[in-house]
Amino acid sequence: MTTGSGGILPEGKSGGDVLYYLLAAMSGVLAGWLDIKVGDLLLTAMVVLAANMVLGFLSPRRPWRWVVLVGVFVPVVEWLAYFFLSEKPERAQIYESFLAFVPGIAGAFGGAMGRGVVDNLFAGK
Repeated sequence: MTTGSGGILPEGKSGGDVLYYLLAAMSGVLAGWLDIKVGDLLLTAMVVLAANMVLGFLSPRRPWRWVVLVGVFVPVVEWLAYFFLSEKPERAQIYESFLAFVPGIAGAFGGAMGRGVVDNLFAGK
């Protein structure tokens, strides 16, 4: 059995992802803020899905990092709002903010695979 260099997910360049990390952190903070202000888990899930899909498409190498980075900021922002702001989310709202990882997985890996499809369709011969 041999291993080929081609896989399901395309390989990208090794450096230059600092901008994407900042975009992921800002997207996670935005999703957490929306979860506090609006209180709708579906809207939060859609923001996390869209952010991870864009990040997975822009930087498809190791898409799990976008899931972790965007998803971790939603409960962190909830926790910070609970302790430092006048906004006091309920305990259930804080626990349900951990569900942001589920649409994040679909978005990041879907975006990475979509990038692979686009790269294969428009590859030069």
